[in-house]
Amino acid sequence: FLVDPQQASVWRGPMASQALLQLLNETLWPELDYLIVDMPPGTGDIQLTMAQKLPVTGAVVVTTPQDVALSDAEKAISMFRQVNIPLLGLVENMSFYQCSHCGTRDDIFGTEGGILLAERYQVPVLGQLPLQKHIREQADAGVPIVLKQQPVAQIYRTIGRQLMLALHWHAAAQAAGQPEIIITDD
Repeated sequence: FLVDPQQASVWRGPMASQALLQLLNETLWPELDYLIVDMPPGTGDIQLTMAQKLPVTGAVVVTTPQDVALSDAEKAISMFRQVNIPLLGLVENMSFYQCSHCGTRDDIFGTEGGILLAERYQVPVLGQLPLQKHIREQADAGVPIVLKQQPVAQIYRTIGRQLMLALHWHAAAQAAGQPEIIITDD
């Protein structure tokens, strides 16, 4: 909405960071229960700007099970820990493909890479989403799949409920002034 749809957004990090801050700080938001910001993968300027300039309650790392994506997710986990942003969970996207005709399941991008990463860093797994054509179709149509009565919608709803619970318990711990205990194997 900021540039002509036919034009590329050729912005360096500081320009993108400034646009993000302007969007978040100058928008007349209604009273919100949650504001979820979908960021690009990795540990770039946008992520650092969010971590340093805004009161971030927590982060959810989204990855696919393939090695290149897991490498970005691992760096994101490390960055969020360095800047003291709690990790609320991990979502493994495109975990598998299930044929809509015969039901055969195929792990196109690898098997449980996100699950193993979450175990290594002791991050809860919020869910594993399949690679399905109708998820893309619904998104392209502007209709969230979660509103449909399909099995995959239940996965999205479960992820949402788990995330709300994680936010609730994080807020309760903060209000009680209790220290957050993080156990790692490093």
